Amino acid sequence: MKRDYIKFPLHLIFHPVDAFWDLKSDNRGKMAVAYTALALVIIMMILQKEYAGFLVNDVDPRTINSLVEMATVAVPFFLWCIANWAVTTLMEGEGKLREIFLATGYSLIPVVLIYVPMIVISRFMVQEETSFYYLFNSIAFLWFMLLLFIGMMTVHQYTVFKTSLTMLLTVIVMGIIIFLGALVFSMLQQLYEFGYNIYRELIFRT
Repeated sequence: MKRDYIKFPLHLIFHPVDAFWDLKSDNRGKMAVAYTALALVIIMMILQKEYAGFLVNDVDPRTINSLVEMATVAVPFFLWCIANWAVTTLMEGEGKLREIFLATGYSLIPVVLIYVPMIVISRFMVQEETSFYYLFNSIAFLWFMLLLFIGMMTVHQYTVFKTSLTMLLTVIVMGIIIFLGALVFSMLQQLYEFGYNIYRELIFRT
């Protein structure tokens, strides 16, 4: 059973159609693996900016905020899951929120597998070899997107066209959620400042 935590994710990234169907129909997916993949991607993003070779890294390690880097990965991840669930619920998708989370988390595995060696290798690269660094990083991202697409298509039992449409709508809904969240935060901040100014006024008058 423990071997399945490693064997199944590796099987999924090379045979995504069959594996995502097993994830949905046979409940093969593990939440622990999805959370681990997300955590490892966050760690990889931080390590990449701190330890990648200077030829491919223009970020000053002293300016890195780990909490910001964590939010940069985690917030879009959870927003995607929630927005996709909201969109697909209205469009007769068969995927549950848990299945969406699992499919998204498992899709991140190629990013971890490629970023780890590339961070190490980048420290020994010369200028002429940096193109390979960017190439493999691009492969990691495209591999992730392909797995995510197949995962959403399988989980919701959609056609290629409907999967493309719902993923586009999901991104739009994510933008709407961010906009509404920023609007609510701004309103709360203004209410706080208004209440604080009234409080100060009352204190000074008394």
